[in-house]
This record gives sequence, structure tokens and C-alpha cells, in this order.
Amino acid sequence: MKTTRRAALAAFASVLALSSAGAGLAQDAKPVKIGYAVSLTGPNAGGAGTTTLPNYNLWVHELNEKGGLLVGAERRPVEVIAYDDRSNSEEAVKAVERLINQDKVDILLAPWGTAMNLAVGPLFDKGNYIQMMATGITDRAPELTKRWPNSFWLSGTAASWAEPVVELMDEARKAGHIGDEVTMISVADAFGIDLAKAARKAFAAAGFTLTYDKTYPVGTQDFSAILTEIKDAKAFASFSYPPDTVAITESAQLQGFNPAVMYVGIGGAFPMFTAKFGASAEGLLTHGGLDMSDEKTLAYIARHKEVTGKTPDSAGSIVTYAGLQAMEQAIERVGSLDNTAIANEMKSGKFDTVLGEISLATQMMPSIFKAGQIRDGMVVGLGPRDVPGAGALVAPKQPWPAR
Repeated sequence: MKTTRRAALAAFASVLALSSAGAGLAQDAKPVKIGYAVSLTGPNAGGAGTTTLPNYNLWVHELNEKGGLLVGAERRPVEVIAYDDRSNSEEAVKAVERLINQDKVDILLAPWGTAMNLAVGPLFDKGNYIQMMATGITDRAPELTKRWPNSFWLSGTAASWAEPVVELMDEARKAGHIGDEVTMISVADAFGIDLAKAARKAFAAAGFTLTYDKTYPVGTQDFSAILTEIKDAKAFASFSYPPDTVAITESAQLQGFNPAVMYVGIGGAFPMFTAKFGASAEGLLTHGGLDMSDEKTLAYIARHKEVTGKTPDSAGSIVTYAGLQAMEQAIERVGSLDNTAIANEMKSGKFDTVLGEISLATQMMPSIFKAGQIRDGMVVGLGPRDVPGAGALVAPKQPWPAR
């Protein structure tokens, strides 16, 4: 565990540097131990370092600005213990076991990604910890919330993410931009498998025909052969992870693959993606989305930049932070660090968050965008279409600029 321990110390030092303001107000109180294992290295590091870790840091910083976490009648300073799971589920399990059994943390925060959260879920449940995640997407969510009653699958089911993509494709079809044929690829991981399965069902229900449906191994970076096979496609969807999403977009531009409607998976809503591709990314559909006219959303983006030095992504970041706000308010109402009591309050109460007033009665986050379109470096939320603040679809996507 030497490498993991060093990573933990580095992460801990980073959090301490961010959260020094106000910490002295509660120095005599017993610290609240907050622990987590996230991917600081490996293929998941980009996602974890964009969506998960900055929002954990922001939350800790703001807690200590207030003088700590309010537990009962006193504010208690926050101590963070963090480990690198190296983008490996076995390492994640080991790190979470250490946080529970040796570090004896009071609050255990979730890792990044569906596969990681499925791997550590039994440990969270056995230790009666709240497992609150914005980056785990599975159609098993309703079943898992019953099996693991303290788990909150904030992003919901795979179907709830796939169906808005199909909804937008159908809108483009009705406008005459595409026909009934769609091509699809997906990463051979829990995320991709669930999303592709849900998408197949949704496309069929909407009267689309999947003329190409292929999975690819985790870690694939060469998509030239795949895109050559579907070079004339008018509609394309990829349920991909961040490194793949970048590679798919690069290959599409190099090969002149120009579908009228193109959806790319996880990573398309990340600042690194729009920074890399600039104006050429305009019009791409991707995951998540924000209501850029909402004052709370704009205030959250500004605060995130101020504290972490980074722009949040346009998808899971705001959901992650809203979940942390809800948990903090539940702790204050319960007046203790009894995770089961906190979880019960989270399931029964209403909470004021950056996403407005929310209820987590279903243990999933209501009314969040799950499909959007890249515009001016951010992702404008489009679907589900009934989410307040949804924007209008702009189609067809313009061809890539000449290279």
C-alpha cells in the first residue's frame, strides 16, 4: 500500500491547502473524519479529477470556512483521508476496507464510475455508510437501493440516460435531418453495457433501426476501423468513457466522419474536451447539460472556479455537489453522524441545493439533464425534454472544419 499511502498524503495535503480558511474556529472539537478512494491515476483519473475530487475539495473547503461540520450543538473541523484506487476495482476495495477498518472514518464518500461503485457497494452497506454517487449509472439502481438502503444513485438508471438521446434523435428525424437508421458503439464495461442495452430498447420503441452496434474493449484508442465501417452514417451514438470519447472525436475529424447528429459519451461535458476541440465541438450531443440561465447554476460555476481553480464539467459536477449539500443538511437535522439516521432523513426531507429544492425520496436526483449539446464551451441541457430550462436542439451538426 506504499503507493496508495503516498497518494493519500498528497491528496490530503491538497485538501488541507484548500480548506485552511476558517478551520481554526473549531479546533477544540473532535474532528469529523471524511474518507474516500478515487482514481488519482489510471484511465479513470480524468473523470475523477474533473467530476468527483474537485467537488469533494470544494465541500470540505466550505465546511471549514463555516468552522466545520455542524453536528449537534457544535461545529467540528474536518479531517480528510484519501487514497488512490488506481482505476482498479481491487485497489478500490482494499482502500475502502482500510478507510472503514483502520481509519474508522465517520463519512465515506463514493469513488468515480459505475464499475467502481458496484465493486465497493457491499462494503459501504456492511459498514452502514452512505454511498452517494453521481457517476454510477445502472438499470439496477432501484434494486440496489433496496439491497443497499443507504445508497443514493443520484444519476439514476441507464434507461433514463439513453432515452433522452433517442428522444433528441427522434426530434432530428422529424425535422428531416436523419432517417430511421442509427449507428452505435459502446465500451465493454458496466456503464457501456447497461447504456447500450437501454438504448437498443429505446431505439426500437421509437422505430429506429440499429444498422451498426458494436462494443469495444476498455482502453481502446484506435477507432479508425470502426468509423471507416460507418463512414456514411447520418446518426451516431457512442456510450464511451473520457479517453475513448476524445479518441472517437479525433478520429472522426481526421477521417471526415460527419453524421448529422453525433452523440459522444462521458467526457464530452468535460472542460478538457471543449478546450481540446474548441469551436469544432459545437453542436455535438453529449451527456448531462446545464440550464445556463439559472442563477444558482451560474453561482455554483463561479464558486467552483474560485475555490478549485477549475471549471466544473457540465454534467456530474453539479449533481455531486448538490448531493453533498443534501447530506450536510441531513446531518445538521439529525444532530449526529449516525449514517443510517442521516440516510433516512435524506430519503424523507427536502433540501436547498445548487439544483434548487430537491427530494431524494427515490434515492435518485430528480429533474437533471442527461443529454445536452455543446455550445460556447459548455453543455446546454436538452433532455429529458420535460426538465425545466431545457434548450432547443440545433441540427444538423456542421461538418468539421478543414484540417
